[in-house]
Amino acid sequence: MIPIIFKDYTETKRIYHVVTLTDLKKTMDNGIRFDDKNTYKNKYFDFHSFIDKNKPANIPDWVIRSKAIFGSLNFKSRHLWHSHSAILGIKIDESRCWVCNENIANFLYEPLILKNIKDFEDASGFIKRNGKRIAQDYWTSSCSFSQNLTERRDKKRGYDAELLVLHDIPPEDIEILYIVSDHKYMEVKAWRDFFKKNDLIYSNC
Repeated sequence: MIPIIFKDYTETKRIYHVVTLTDLKKTMDNGIRFDDKNTYKNKYFDFHSFIDKNKPANIPDWVIRSKAIFGSLNFKSRHLWHSHSAILGIKIDESRCWVCNENIANFLYEPLILKNIKDFEDASGFIKRNGKRIAQDYWTSSCSFSQNLTERRDKKRGYDAELLVLHDIPPEDIEILYIVSDHKYMEVKAWRDFFKKNDLIYSNC
């Protein structure tokens, strides 16, 4: 089993979702939709669509990566956080979620992004030779949320579980758990205490 940071889903009934601080107010006011961020079309859409196009027939029709909100069941103890972000706890409909291995998907991201850039022309050949197989392996290793709760693939080494949430998340189902700075992440209460103390000892950052 891999060492994890937070309490398990079986205790909290929450999964984790990370947003940038610039998206936090909108998220808390309006909830989360799969296409509500500026990066959706210009950074990830082609990547998600390629994987969707190679989805085997045995995966349910409602499981569509390009229409998913991405979440995590937990994080490894050495996880590297993006600065200036918020870690949210969100409630989900377990029957509308699917668990996949992000380690496999990541084999496709760089070649799909780089293939049209000078000096990276070989990325196109890589996709032609391996793309379909990688996408199919991604789906073959996936399972329903309920099946994962039985098998706990997400706790096995080499399986970097990403959760595809196929429904909108309303504001009332979202809780801010931690705010991440350049140097550390702290719970909401710790940040409130920090703001009140005016503690400007830079060497402690």
